[in-house]
Amino acid sequence: MQKQVAIQGIVGSYHEIAARCFFSGEEIALIGCDTFRDVISVVQHQSEIFGVIAIENTIAGSLLQNHELIRKSGLAVIGEYKLRISHCLAALTGTTISEIKEIGSHPIALMQCEDFLSTFHSVQIVEKEDTASSARQIAKQHLKHHAAICSREAATIYGLEILAEAIETDKQNFTRFLVLAQSDFSNEEKSKASIVFALPHTIGSLSQVLAVLSFYSMNLSKIQSFPMIGAAWEYLFYVDLTFSDYSRYKKALDAILPLTKNLQILGEYQEFSVT
Repeated sequence: MQKQVAIQGIVGSYHEIAARCFFSGEEIALIGCDTFRDVISVVQHQSEIFGVIAIENTIAGSLLQNHELIRKSGLAVIGEYKLRISHCLAALTGTTISEIKEIGSHPIALMQCEDFLSTFHSVQIVEKEDTASSARQIAKQHLKHHAAICSREAATIYGLEILAEAIETDKQNFTRFLVLAQSDFSNEEKSKASIVFALPHTIGSLSQVLAVLSFYSMNLSKIQSFPMIGAAWEYLFYVDLTFSDYSRYKKALDAILPLTKNLQILGEYQEFSVT
């Protein structure tokens, strides 16, 4: 049965690539959305639709607004995918690098290619809404002297010529994507959880929680603080835990519950390992 998957962006975007990789071997129908908020809304209103959104990048860091969107959505994180991001420079067929006068892409992609872009001294660098849509715009409007930073897939889909490949500064450039659904119906073994909680504004409150998690052998693969709106100098803590014993993980949650405020499990799922 065909799966419907909502993503931010269009065909050829890294979100599409991540979605197809996560649901590898299955037929999927993509629902392109303009914003991450739109992705959340689509999944909230239709139970059969999954959502895929980026949550962090090894260079750019966390997408804090997406943490908050997920927390407020009531949706469940049911999986993750870590995609190796490799950018290319693409333009109309026959274009040479010396002819390029403008390079456009998503601001994060531009940031990830800063060393490459620093070699262009008289080229305008323009922020666009998406990597793939930058490529599509060049092809659709036949923009001469323009180039896009995008995936190899996007360049191929929109008929552009690749002028340079692997132009990202860090060759260990990965983006982690989360897969969302209205409820977690997966029977897969769970080895990771995403949780969020607040803490009382007292000395040692965070260290107490971390000590308990350590006692129960929980590995913190990520901890991210986020200011609580309307509560000056108080924070939410987003924590990713990995574990080998699910029952021990549940005991760990029970143990930190009295130490935290508004503890929320965003999702329990199988950890993705990069090979």
